[in-house]
Amino acid sequence: MPTKTTLEIFIRHQRQSRPGSGDYLQLIVDMAEAGKRVAAQVNQAALTGALGSSGQINVHGESVQKLDEAANETFVGMMERGGLLAGMASEEMENAYSVTAEGSGPYLLVFDPVDGSSNIDVNVSIGTIFSIYRRTEKGGRVCESEFMQRGWEQLCAGYITYGSSTMLVYTAGDGVHGFTLDTYSGDFILTHENIRMPAAGEIYSANEANRERWSAPVRDYIDHLRRGGAGRKYTGRYIGSLVADFHRNLLKGGVFLYPADSSAPQGKLRLLYEAGPLAFIAEQAGGKASTGDERILDLKPETLHQRVPLIIGSAEDVDLAERFQSTGGRRAATPEAAVI
Repeated sequence: MPTKTTLEIFIRHQRQSRPGSGDYLQLIVDMAEAGKRVAAQVNQAALTGALGSSGQINVHGESVQKLDEAANETFVGMMERGGLLAGMASEEMENAYSVTAEGSGPYLLVFDPVDGSSNIDVNVSIGTIFSIYRRTEKGGRVCESEFMQRGWEQLCAGYITYGSSTMLVYTAGDGVHGFTLDTYSGDFILTHENIRMPAAGEIYSANEANRERWSAPVRDYIDHLRRGGAGRKYTGRYIGSLVADFHRNLLKGGVFLYPADSSAPQGKLRLLYEAGPLAFIAEQAGGKASTGDERILDLKPETLHQRVPLIIGSAEDVDLAERFQSTGGRRAATPEAAVI
């Protein structure tokens, strides 16, 4: 690739080298354009009065932030114009959204417009998570059942981080690539080609305030990492924005956990909008994603807003977490039960 390769040029090369890839790669470019607008909204939020709660409660029973609403409207408004989408589903919308009554577009978009809403008011990194599926029906209004596809059926997935810089990371099934927004030119520039997640890390990311509600295998796993039982002593780093924690671990290695617990036995994170897209990216970068018992990409959603436990990150770290889960805890740390 030439110096200063833009996202548009990179996508054009991908489409030329992958006959039959269809137009869905253009949707990555469209998401990037919408992401630029959301990045501007994030940067100006304190100046425009867009911080804080909107006073509304979303379908999950959570307080809706003003930026949640603004970003959702931006993505819906900009993405429905291209003619490629038949429908969308968002964490902020109770029901699936049909772009047109005819449903002429061949693709579906699912997205979390602002991941990490609780961090908006304190200027901590937040992000957008998205993925694209092929439509399963021909014509007509989109129905919820069309979104009930397994993660391995995703055509592409990505996320946009809004932090010290604005960055888009995506995969279309042939590696993971990252682009940083040049605020002078307005272009996303290729800065991280063929990202590979380290096989193991030295960072674990988990909300340890929930420790007393975790199962014994999860507590034992974290204790094992902290003691250096995996051959290196792990450090806890938890931002509280899934996309930010995942992005750090993607580049540096490590594991993120939001397991099931006594207050959320089905987990907390959404399969379609959060776990599924990031699992696709993780696997394409050489990592893994699991509920602790099952591969995330093998799960078939039953509802739009289904929640799942999530363990995601470096392959060896996730493998070890699964061994703790399967053996009930401490036995996974013994030489007989695990290869460290």
